Amino acid sequence: PRDDSPGCSKEACGFRDVSRKLAKLDAVVVGISADDTRTHKKFIKKFKLPFTLLSDPDRKVMTAYGAFGEKMMYGKSTVGVIRSTFWIGPDGKVIKHWKRISKPGDHPAIVLQSLVSHAAEEG
Repeated sequence: PRDDSPGCSKEACGFRDVSRKLAKLDAVVVGISADDTRTHKKFIKKFKLPFTLLSDPDRKVMTAYGAFGEKMMYGKSTVGVIRSTFWIGPDGKVIKHWKRISKPGDHPAIVLQSLVSHAAEEG
């Protein structure tokens, strides 16, 4: 949801730490938020992130994917970024959608395991 916030930092660094394993599976990591490219560049540099961060200031892409909208925060309904991950196949279709990620530090390992399992099934 926001560059250099605690949750985003944990999740981004987690994806950074498994990036070589993801690359071996032909996976490409791309992050997106409403932050501008200036803050993205600082965030990438600070944490040595090996992936692209896209800027969606109008939240059009995030809204289209269901990653921006109504959510519950601290027991209250609000509108904002919904931390989520999309696994998009080579054909452009969504294979899996992890909605409302509550443990961003654990999430990259979960995504990696899903891709490893899928690769094993495909043989």
